[in-house]
Amino acid sequence: MTSQKIPMSYGKTPGLDKDISRIVMGSLFKTDFELASVLYDNFFELGGNSFDTARQYEGAEEVLGKWINNNRIREHSVIIAKGAHTPGCYPENVTKELFTSLEKLQTDYVDIYFLHRDNESIPVGEFIDVLNEHKSSGRIRCFGGSNWTLKRIDEANEYARSKGITGFTSLSNNLSLAHMVKAPFKGCLSVSDDTSKAWLRKNQISLFPWSSQAQGFFTNSEHTVEFRNNNTFPDSWNSPENFERKNRAVTLSKNKNVSPTTIALAFVLSQSFPTFPIIGPFSTEEIASSLTSITLKLSAKELDWLNLKSENYK
Repeated sequence: MTSQKIPMSYGKTPGLDKDISRIVMGSLFKTDFELASVLYDNFFELGGNSFDTARQYEGAEEVLGKWINNNRIREHSVIIAKGAHTPGCYPENVTKELFTSLEKLQTDYVDIYFLHRDNESIPVGEFIDVLNEHKSSGRIRCFGGSNWTLKRIDEANEYARSKGITGFTSLSNNLSLAHMVKAPFKGCLSVSDDTSKAWLRKNQISLFPWSSQAQGFFTNSEHTVEFRNNNTFPDSWNSPENFERKNRAVTLSKNKNVSPTTIALAFVLSQSFPTFPIIGPFSTEEIASSLTSITLKLSAKELDWLNLKSENYK
């Protein structure tokens, strides 16, 4: 592979020395090595170095691990892994699934490890203790929660402070311009509401939002019926408010000569707390469209207007 100079942006998260590309490549459904390699090659050549995967994504870890190993870029890539999904969300299962992930990924550590779900029947300290054990051993560099409530994150970090150990430094819940109205899968949580965003601004915890472009909601620039017919999870985003957000994204995209999906991703990147949106492209064209959002700067007026906070963005 050959690298190209492009305006990729990078950020940091506590506990990890590496730069993290502000856009993260998702591995869900990428289980064909040849097809995945085309996308991974293109993303890496364009400056993307961050890859999200999970034990739950059957076959995806093996493909990603093989690609990274074949190209000898482990130290130049950021692997974000997830484990302990329900019904196996127990502290003892964290260890089992982490070891399996390391084997599948052909590595002895992951950069960021997320608990894929929470189990609120388990004292949060039990999760923090086992994650600290793996951090101390070098098997993970830092960790967080995916689809965890902010209340449980606060409890986890208070426990960590009381014990003088490491707490959650990252979160992976949904955040998108379209507000989730129904979870696409059981246990999925969003932080698109004002209260959650205020918490994120206050705590400055790195957010790695999944479905940052609302599962293709902004792809079709036309109208409701086509979206309902073509989208796998229409009920997740189907609300009058979201269709108005979509209409405004289409209007602004024409003004800025970009796609509505670029506007939607730029909205996520423009938040006043660190965001690293996860994308799930199936073509190099989709990658290019997503990366355009890196250099697209939205004003405070545009952000408010897109999110229905005002009636004018000029």
